[in-house]
Amino acid sequence: MGVLLNRAEQEERVADIGDGKQAVAIGPRIVASGGFELLYREGMTLIEEVAAYLDGDGRQDSKLLPREASFLYATESMRLTTRLMQLASWLLLQRAVNEGEITAENARSEKSKVKFSATPSERGGPGFDHLPPRLLEFIAKGDRLFDKVMQFDALERGKMPELDVSVANGIADQLSRLKAAFGRPD
Repeated sequence: MGVLLNRAEQEERVADIGDGKQAVAIGPRIVASGGFELLYREGMTLIEEVAAYLDGDGRQDSKLLPREASFLYATESMRLTTRLMQLASWLLLQRAVNEGEITAENARSEKSKVKFSATPSERGGPGFDHLPPRLLEFIAKGDRLFDKVMQFDALERGKMPELDVSVANGIADQLSRLKAAFGRPD
């Protein structure tokens, strides 16, 4: 079910871009589309998989680790669990908005209370190479899910996510090639 915006919310989603022109924020529509359902299912599936692993095979895997890696396993599994619970809160709030259970404004207010823990900029250190491959896979999936949720959150708030410089340069390069191919000066 899509998000229905009242007139005030629709006007809020329109931005003045100069010269009397206005741009409509498409982010909320993207968030309300089927793309969110895929993200929601991906997130909830990951949460279930991680919980099953940590309660089952992960316990056995952790017992086989050297002491340094065992401490790191506990740290990383706690970080992952915390991050996934924060993401679950965001996903559940967004789903409630999409299903009309709460307003977008109420969800934004509640989402502001969810403080996402920072992704460690550099993973590693003593024992990291000894962590079970399955845990490392879950950590990577959790980081990717976090990035997707942050992009959706920015879109939902009507903000464009920041482009990676290499992506922006690639787009600029492609635009330059198109202009050259069609003989249009800058």
